[in-house]
Amino acid sequence: TPADRFGTFAVGQHATSVHRVTSTDVVLYAAVTGDLNPVHVDEPHAAASRFGGRIAHGMLSGAFISAVLGTRLPGIGAIYLSQSLRFRRPVKIGDEVTARVTVEALDETKGHVTFATVCLVGGKAVVDGQAVIMVPRKAS
Repeated sequence: TPADRFGTFAVGQHATSVHRVTSTDVVLYAAVTGDLNPVHVDEPHAAASRFGGRIAHGMLSGAFISAVLGTRLPGIGAIYLSQSLRFRRPVKIGDEVTARVTVEALDETKGHVTFATVCLVGGKAVVDGQAVIMVPRKAS
């Protein structure tokens, strides 16, 4: 139908967002989730770790992907069905994270869009995976 939003998506279409990770981001994420792993919240402990300092929670990068899917592509009305994530490299306080989602496949019968998802720091993948999203059939 003409109001069918599904027809507005195409393989290769993509969207991004950029976020510089701050200490406040990490502390707030820890507070909300209860994940108080010292590598995230305790500088002396983290400095002695293999990372040499505090790192962001891996799922914080996953949340940056979720934000792109929910606000940009496909945007409002998107319903997450699944998300796989592989954690490739640590994200340090001060890193600029680019979250990118790219349409990989379209299932018109189900109204599902499959996305390649990645977060990059300095052009290198820190998190990657795949998401399946149900998109609204009609424009909001």
